Amino acid sequence: MTARPKKPRDSAKKPSTRGPEDRLSNRRQQEIAQLVKEVVRAACEAEGLEVIHVEFRREPVGRVMRVYLDKPGGITLGDCSHVSRQVSDLLDVALDVAEPYSLEVTSPGPNRPLGEREDFDRFVGQWAKVRVARPIEGQKNFTGVLKGMAGDAVRLEAGEKTVDIPFELITRARLVESSGEN
Repeated sequence: MTARPKKPRDSAKKPSTRGPEDRLSNRRQQEIAQLVKEVVRAACEAEGLEVIHVEFRREPVGRVMRVYLDKPGGITLGDCSHVSRQVSDLLDVALDVAEPYSLEVTSPGPNRPLGEREDFDRFVGQWAKVRVARPIEGQKNFTGVLKGMAGDAVRLEAGEKTVDIPFELITRARLVESSGEN
């Protein structure tokens, strides 16, 4: 067996194969998600559905617009497909996004996203995982029991300490199992 010569590493950075529309800032993605939430909310309220959360993000399969819905007694597959058909055309008109995206309408499931201030009061006593944009006390990820809102901050009991997380710093939050895992 003979050794193959190694190719020299090119220290110059390779140009990106993605176009400018791939480089949507986090802020722009959040703005688009908020616009979608407003468009979808109007259509869902008439059906007795609550829009829980909207995400617009790049994933390995491309851009995904994910809309989480709920209603008393839970959401059905029929609810999801009905809303998907209903809002698809509305979004095509309302959104100015150059890159194609996939629309997913789903139930929140046990790992329900938390996006509104009211969610943090509604689920007091439940375990949550919260990610922030800038470190707080040296960390960006927190897992603990929700204690509700304290002014403009989410109060989370994480281990033996209680942390107040400014709402505007939260980039992602969701419920998790009582062990904090998931």
